[in-house]
Amino acid sequence: MTGGREGNTGPAEYAGLPVAAFLDALAARAPAPAGGSAAALVLAQAAALCAKSARLSERQLSAGRAARLTGEAEQVLVSAASLIDEDPRAYADVLRARRRAGQAEGSADAAAGLAAALSAAADVPLRIVELSVPVSAIAAMLAAEGNPGLRGDALAAGLLARAAAEAAAGLVRINLAGAPGDARHARADQLLASIHDHLT
Repeated sequence: MTGGREGNTGPAEYAGLPVAAFLDALAARAPAPAGGSAAALVLAQAAALCAKSARLSERQLSAGRAARLTGEAEQVLVSAASLIDEDPRAYADVLRARRRAGQAEGSADAAAGLAAALSAAADVPLRIVELSVPVSAIAAMLAAEGNPGLRGDALAAGLLARAAAEAAAGLVRINLAGAPGDARHARADQLLASIHDHLT
């Protein structure tokens, strides 16, 4: 979703904005950042909470296990944060393809270009759903076995990961509405089921 901060090189980077500026950008009269970026940020926060909880659970989990879980959570944090900007870049292609389709109404090539752009744009939210699975698993384990003083943080991390995944799965469905047989519909549903299993 392209935004008001877009320059000559494409959509601006939103992940590095201060919190207040990012929220202003979300609320602005501009296509981006929007739902995909918001979901990616929520997942990044969930991963960060897992890293905190794991790092402070050495006594309960052992230093080695705590370090491993911290590293896994931080890897997801980095990946999720990158998707905050990747989503606007992907959707910028959709907007361009939509404009071309509008200007060349009835053109099979323009329609195919729009379908291809929407298909590509579905990959970013699907990646958010995929990354939410390990975060939900880590969060559930930390809530059960980690530092009891951070149980609330681990529970919050799990709920945030599930919310990010559900929001992103909705975007996958919207982007692939014209391709009901696309395997990514079922993939998103399977991943959501895994997340719910972790948190119940």
